[in-house]
Amino acid sequence: MNAITSDALQAQAPGAVQAAVAALEEDIVFGRLHPRERLTEDDLMARFSMKRHVVRQVLADLELLGVVEKKRNVGAVVRAFSAREVMELYALREVLEVHAASLIPLPVPPARLAALMAVQREHDAAVADGDARRVFRSNQRFHHEFFGLLDNAVLGQAIEEYARRTHPIRFGSLTSAAYRERARQEHWALINALRDGDRVALMAVCRNHLVPSRDAYLASEQARPGV
Repeated sequence: MNAITSDALQAQAPGAVQAAVAALEEDIVFGRLHPRERLTEDDLMARFSMKRHVVRQVLADLELLGVVEKKRNVGAVVRAFSAREVMELYALREVLEVHAASLIPLPVPPARLAALMAVQREHDAAVADGDARRVFRSNQRFHHEFFGLLDNAVLGQAIEEYARRTHPIRFGSLTSAAYRERARQEHWALINALRDGDRVALMAVCRNHLVPSRDAYLASEQARPGV
């Protein structure tokens, strides 16, 4: 790092920030970093071989994503959610996602359904391999493709925004093989409902699909000492 010029460091910074944000986001999602755990600048500088100003940008980006918050006299910590906040966030996600399911044009064109199925097969393989990171990323791609069927960019962006804001809540379900398998089966239920033109089933699966991660987080927080 000492041999890198300041200009070169500036050129590397955007990619380095993005990579560090993604790594820390995954640490939070998979429970390697716990709610209320501090993220110190010195530790992150050492871990990612970054200058302090770049680490501060990483923390600022994580705060914008809603997965980290800054507390006075403490610094940056992994965001923790009260039971009320969890319920409110998931109630909003339910409104957005079930509404989207009610508007997806049916029947879905075969080519678009095939594209969604191809993404789901990636998710199937990740679940079968027990690879939590690939499960997380392929799950994101599945939902992006699924809600993209609506062809409503504004609603799609709102859905992705609030899904991202609940990433710190989702670790309990992503680290559980049983929860991962349930999600995989529900993805295929969504695909089958699209193929069959079954609007009622489509909306019901969208609603139920949100429940495991919400309930797992609430249970883990209730079990946490001092909470």
